[in-house]
Formats: sequence, C-alpha cells, structure tokens
Amino acid sequence: MSELLVLEAVDAYYGSSHVLQGVSLTVGAGEVVLLLGRNGAGKTTVMRTVMGLVAAQGTRIAFRGQDLRGMPPHRIARLGIGLVPEDRRMFAKLTVRENLEVGRKPPADGRSAGRWEIERVFWLFPALESLQHRKAGTLSGGQQQMVTIARTLMGNPTLLLLDEPAEGLAPVTAQGLAEQLVRLRSEGLSMLISEQNLSFARALAERAYVMESGCVRHHGTLAELDADPSAWTRYVAF
Repeated sequence: MSELLVLEAVDAYYGSSHVLQGVSLTVGAGEVVLLLGRNGAGKTTVMRTVMGLVAAQGTRIAFRGQDLRGMPPHRIARLGIGLVPEDRRMFAKLTVRENLEVGRKPPADGRSAGRWEIERVFWLFPALESLQHRKAGTLSGGQQQMVTIARTLMGNPTLLLLDEPAEGLAPVTAQGLAEQLVRLRSEGLSMLISEQNLSFARALAERAYVMESGCVRHHGTLAELDADPSAWTRYVAF
C-alpha cells in the first residue's frame, strides 16, 4: 500500500504551549486510520496541522510526496485533502443544497469517474434529499453532521479528515453515521478519523494511533491494541 499522508516527528505550538510533540503517522492510499484519544489529547491539532491551519515544525509533512509545510490551507485543499471540522461550520441561513454547492470543486486529479455530485451525495445520505430546501440552521445535530460531511465530499477529496464525527450525537444517530462511513470506505476513499469513542470507531478501521498529551502513545491494529487493555482504559473513552 502506497503512503498517501506522512507525518514525521511533527511539533506544533499554540503560542508558547507545545501541543504536538514528535507526532509521526501514515495513512495509505485507500486506507482508513483512526486517531484515538480523550479530549485535549491533540487529535484536533493534528487535523489542523495537516490542513495548514496550525504552523508546524517537523521532519516531514507530506501528501502524495508533496511537502505541505508552509503551504496555505486553500492550496492544501486543492491538492485533494478535505476537512470535516469538529464544530461543523455550517452556513446556517443557507439551505442544505446551497451548503453543498458551496463545497463544490472538481477533483485535483481531473478524474470524471466517481466524482461527487449532488445526486451521489443523496445516494450516500438519502435523508438529505428531502431536507435539501431546509435552512441548515434548523437541522438536528445528526443532520448537520451529514451535511458537513457531504459538503466536504463535494470538493472531491482524495483524503478525508474527520474530526470527532460522532461527538454530541445520540447512540442510534452515531451508529447510522458509522454505517455511512463504512460505505465511504468501500468506495476506496482514504480517511483519517479522530475519535474518543471507541465503540463508534471500531467498525471503521483496522489500524489506529492512540494519543495523549500531544504524543502518540500506542500504534497498531485494533487487535494488537486489544492485547493491551490498559491502553484503552488510560487513553480512550468507551
């Protein structure tokens, strides 16, 4: 499996606060990787650093072999990385369909097959079709999360970064979202998913990085991590 995203010994700061400390991880082409840990572990900062929203120091931050360090966020997005932020960033006064249109851009590689258009988004999230003329600000949390993911898909990313997608969702809603993300995985889309809820994350990937205090504490398959139950109780919520 070829490496799509590579971070090597990455450090990041908020002012004088050393938030990421030597973080290294990889995401392969067509792979789904979990970034696990409790609130404040540094997961969101990893996502923001990849997108160029937080300045980083480190040996390497590369996407498809291209160095991302110092690159502005809009150029990183155009390379084919899409971020689904934790706070959703909805355009509350626009309709669902208008929110989706805002995110539209062609694939970075110019491909026509498998492009994300409105109709394909409605295939993935059927509930959005009947909601397409509703103002986004009137939707439930679960519906807004679907719109946020769908809007990012309209940018035709090669790599999708999802920051705490299940946060604040009722268990049944989170389960439905997990099923949709499994469908995305079957489409071959690469994903890096930040989560603190292990029960939600288990169905999505085989490999995970476990973070605490800005450091990667464990890395391996979920089966390997299951062999060290203390890792879950110390670093991840159940």
